[in-house]
Amino acid sequence: MRLLRTLLHCTPLMPNSIRKIVFVAGLVLSASGFISPPIALVLGLAYGLTFVHPFEAEMRSLTKYLLQASVVGLGFGMNLYEVLRAGRSGFVYTALSIITAMVLGLAIGRLWRVRKRPSFLMSAGTAICGGSAIAAVGPIVGATEEEMAVSLATIFLLNSIALLIFPGIGRAFQMTQTQFGLWSALAIHDTSSVVGATAKYGSIALAVGTVVKLARALWIVPLSIATAAVKRSKARIQWPWFILFFCLAAVLATYLPQFSSVFAFLSRLGKIGLTVTLFVVGTGLSKETLRQVGVRPLMQGILLWAVVAAAVFALVMGDWIHL
Repeated sequence: MRLLRTLLHCTPLMPNSIRKIVFVAGLVLSASGFISPPIALVLGLAYGLTFVHPFEAEMRSLTKYLLQASVVGLGFGMNLYEVLRAGRSGFVYTALSIITAMVLGLAIGRLWRVRKRPSFLMSAGTAICGGSAIAAVGPIVGATEEEMAVSLATIFLLNSIALLIFPGIGRAFQMTQTQFGLWSALAIHDTSSVVGATAKYGSIALAVGTVVKLARALWIVPLSIATAAVKRSKARIQWPWFILFFCLAAVLATYLPQFSSVFAFLSRLGKIGLTVTLFVVGTGLSKETLRQVGVRPLMQGILLWAVVAAAVFALVMGDWIHL
């Protein structure tokens, strides 16, 4: 035990080549198809908390595009009619959940005297699409790098917890795949974690979760426009174009069955890409990032997420909301 503590204490000082080798080995294992998305996330977390990341800047930009490409790849495994059916209902549910989460989040932030910008970022990240929403509205409200880091770290911690515990909760309460997909899409922040949790639960859960989550992500645009109007900001609004490509992939998969083998391969690549994404995301959580998370923003994020997740769970299990 003493030897293990010594090794963990010394690993940040390891030669850069060793850290690179371990990182690449994790990437290869994640891309092999032999491990599930949650396992990839756990391995990434272990790496991030143990080693100094040798490719931190490069991975930060890669993660965004890798996730978007993976979501588009998953579209090749979807049926257009399922996408439209889930999307119509999901758009209404997401609108109601986003309004409720934003109001509740800002109220909690004000009650606990969280600074306005971190409070707004935390509320937006919980309400819409986690890190993507924070990255979109952060420049509009003039958030500092520290405020962005604190908000992203808190959201990421909660994403990691949700990815690991949601499938177990769903099975314990015997949720159907449709119920689990809807709950995950409305209660988990980031697209990567929604897809990771639902992929582990089943193919139907994956389809429902992905589509409803993307309908939720579309609200980044109106929130950004509204925020820019209120703040009179000229910051560029980020449009989630990958959602359009996801829909186009579903159209191709539905109307060109003669290429089903090709589409199945692309869908498989999407799932592998997601697993790799979760490993990379996990490696980005360092001890320094954890120290940056203040108590008040962290508690605001935890309480808001717990209330939203519990409320959506009750509504889904009570059949108040359904597909």
